Amino acid sequence: MENVIERFLFWGRWLLTPLYVGLTLLLLAFAFKFFQELVHLVPRLPDLAEADLVLVALGLIDLALVGNLVVMVILAGYESFVSRIEAAREGDQLSWMGKVDAGTLKIKVAAAIVAISSIHLLKAFVNAEKIANDKLVMLVVIHMTFVVSALLLAYVDKLAFAAHREH
Repeated sequence: MENVIERFLFWGRWLLTPLYVGLTLLLLAFAFKFFQELVHLVPRLPDLAEADLVLVALGLIDLALVGNLVVMVILAGYESFVSRIEAAREGDQLSWMGKVDAGTLKIKVAAAIVAISSIHLLKAFVNAEKIANDKLVMLVVIHMTFVVSALLLAYVDKLAFAAHREH
């Protein structure tokens, strides 16, 4: 009976597959939105102020960073929890694949969140004259919360797993 339960639990990891497929479909939405923004930019470009162009660029960078984050979660999560990705073994492997465990993935996600938050904060500062000071202060506080959380997560991970990763 114990063997059957253990096999069933181990098989359960495959239930994550539809989630990773769904995240892959989400990438299509990000790509669509990216190119939609780019297409909307072209006719406005001659009359666009430099600050507005910077805001559009930051928005596009933000979409790219979130897309990178989604790819990282899909590939590292699938490889860590479901199965090895054989397609990556045929010469198309990314340098970090196979080296990212769950703890490292959490730190990478936290770092990506800090980067995305930085983009949003920069967008707010470019538009500072249109945003209330208390809202700007709150954005800085939220950003610093992400920064401190990411640093603490990395520190705790280092304390807990540094010896394990050396071997």
